[in-house]
Amino acid sequence: MLVARLDDAGDVLLAGPAVRAVRTRAREVVFLAGPNGRAAAEVLPGVDRVITWDAPWIGHTPPPVTRELAGELTARLGGVDEAVLLTSFHQSALPLALLLRLAGVARISAISNDYPGSLLDVRHQVDESVHVPEAERMLAVAEAAGFRLSDGDDGKLAVQRPLPDIARFLGHWHGAGAEAGKGAYVVVHPGTSAPARTWSADSHRRTVEELAEDGHQVVVTGTERDLTAFVAGDVAVDLGGVTTFAELAAVIERAGVLVAGNTGPAHLAAAVGTPVVSLFSPVVPAARWAPYGVPTVLLGDQRAPCRGSRARVCPVPGHPCLSQVTSEQVVKAVRELTQ
Repeated sequence: MLVARLDDAGDVLLAGPAVRAVRTRAREVVFLAGPNGRAAAEVLPGVDRVITWDAPWIGHTPPPVTRELAGELTARLGGVDEAVLLTSFHQSALPLALLLRLAGVARISAISNDYPGSLLDVRHQVDESVHVPEAERMLAVAEAAGFRLSDGDDGKLAVQRPLPDIARFLGHWHGAGAEAGKGAYVVVHPGTSAPARTWSADSHRRTVEELAEDGHQVVVTGTERDLTAFVAGDVAVDLGGVTTFAELAAVIERAGVLVAGNTGPAHLAAAVGTPVVSLFSPVVPAARWAPYGVPTVLLGDQRAPCRGSRARVCPVPGHPCLSQVTSEQVVKAVRELTQ
């Protein structure tokens, strides 16, 4: 069985329940991921191996369409009998379905409101004006294809266990090592993949300072080392650029709360059961992409003019959906989720 989700890490994590449903009837599950989703696919329960392929119709800097690129994918799909294609509401499954047909995949299931001809065997149609949580939307595709979660599976996000030991990052710091329980600190993750979803670095830094003043130990995570160093200042532990994706999951799992925008680590927090203070820009609907299945405080003006625009760069001067959020609101939300 092949399960495909070709975009970012958070999207792949949200595909987890669908993957587990497929795994109940598959002798092997191969996950087809884009370059930004591979690390998340590797930690999903039920995934046996991962194929990475950069689809020309998905990324923001897509590769050119060439025979070589298409041939690279079809050559790697030998032995795949069936595929479940998982897409966002603004993506089409049909280009990938065509390539899979050429690779000899016999049965293909996906959402398609456009006529798929002979490209799909199971065409699942949905009312895209109704905002369904993304994890449930993708699980519905698997169910339409005949795959259901096993008895006792709660349908929440999850990661493979055991997670890595993080003592080398935090074991020396105020008892927040491998022996410490959940809630040892608050994680602040200031980066996102799109400027329109990003709260300012200055606001993050003030929040870290105020969280420390409020009695919290704080860990700052992310890939942008200059940003994490600035946000951490001299009051927080800076883990910018030093953790693998699985190690980041372990760091977030031990936190009492994660503070983050609409970005992959927010969904990683949901997968390890950590509450989230979500700095959520409404460029996409929170009803679809807010952290799934964990206590969450949603901050940000969900009625701002940018709502539903899918913009990567804020189209409204002053970035009002997030700029009006204060550090005091974030500290209050953390307090609510940790009490």
